[in-house]
Amino acid sequence: MSVQRRKLYHCTTNANSQTKMRPPLSLYICVVAVFRATHGLDNGLALTPPMGFLSWERFGCNVDCQRDPDNCISERLYRSIADVMVSDGYRDLGYVYVNIDDCWSAKSRDQQGNLQPDPDRFPSGMLNLSSYMHSRGLKLGIYGDVGTETCGGYPGSQNFLQQDAQTFADWGIDLLKFDGCHSSRENLAKYYPEMSRQLNRTGRSILYSCSWASYDILNTQRMYESNKKYCNTWRNFFDIQDSWRSVLEVIFYYGIDLGNFSGVAGPGGFNDPDQLVIGDFSLSYDQEKVQFGMWAMFAAPLYISADLRTMRPEAKAILQNRNVIAINQDPRGQQASFQIKIENIQVWTKALSFPGSYAIAFLNPESGGTPTSVTLTLSQIKLTNQNGYNISDVFDDTPIGTYKIADKFSISVNPEGIVLLKIVPL
Repeated sequence: MSVQRRKLYHCTTNANSQTKMRPPLSLYICVVAVFRATHGLDNGLALTPPMGFLSWERFGCNVDCQRDPDNCISERLYRSIADVMVSDGYRDLGYVYVNIDDCWSAKSRDQQGNLQPDPDRFPSGMLNLSSYMHSRGLKLGIYGDVGTETCGGYPGSQNFLQQDAQTFADWGIDLLKFDGCHSSRENLAKYYPEMSRQLNRTGRSILYSCSWASYDILNTQRMYESNKKYCNTWRNFFDIQDSWRSVLEVIFYYGIDLGNFSGVAGPGGFNDPDQLVIGDFSLSYDQEKVQFGMWAMFAAPLYISADLRTMRPEAKAILQNRNVIAINQDPRGQQASFQIKIENIQVWTKALSFPGSYAIAFLNPESGGTPTSVTLTLSQIKLTNQNGYNISDVFDDTPIGTYKIADKFSISVNPEGIVLLKIVPL
């Protein structure tokens, strides 16, 4: 189907940037999207968006294990996070990837040119760590870079693609997050596909998470088709920060859908708006619900970047909401699209696998002291079943009622909040 994109957001970037960037304040543009089917990376992975933990936003490149042994990038950190994922029920809800980000390796390769973990922070080695994860029903992800160095200044893979792919396979790695620092646009286009081929050659199933598109966010449809061909997931915007502004900027960018990246999302390959900062320091309860609800609507990877060991109960309840997770994990794998704006409320729709059913998000991005109430009909958001629909609240798991497409119904949305509905045809 075709969906008109409203004026939401515009940004620019330097494709040759060597650092993880923050987006500027943005202007407005309008994009018309036409959905097309494409074929994903044929490794049988990411049939639904992957879920797990990713350390970067919360723990960054903290390598000072002398002063901060519990929070530095080390096997101790990832083992302790894994233990909580099991004991606190995250694993059983689908959060199975424990992903290491930058700064895990030694500053140089060994004499044979192999990557090696920092010996002080990972004394047991990566194979031992992956075995620990597997024994707990989890999977281990690792970080690399397509360029000569990682963003943090550690060895990159540019001249070692085959060797590094085999090293990761020998270590029992289950996911590779492949960044794009210290490279060029031409090398990104050359080496991202080559690493995909090298991973497949190892014979091990390794989910391939690319950052290719995030280094040129003014992408074309062809760029995203290439990402889908070679990658299981792909970052397509700037690194998220622990702030409401950062979360909103991602959402607005997804509303534009520049290059029609929503059209290539589906089983085997998904757009990645970056980590969940729920449970960190800056978001309110309603703002945390917004991020989780919208990431579910986006069919996005759900990678928690917070300290699960000290997670606030209300944040944990959001992250473990089975109904919202089900929207994210819906087998159809369709990414939500922005439909209309009613007053200050954005309305987004996501088609679900049950025929004729949808998830509908009502997002209030504005601050204020009073919730916003809007009244609409289902026909306004292009629903057409003449027999009507059953409507339920997803976060609260409560029925709202049965409505024909011409019946009016009202929704009240908190400031900087969300209401997420599931709509099933009668």
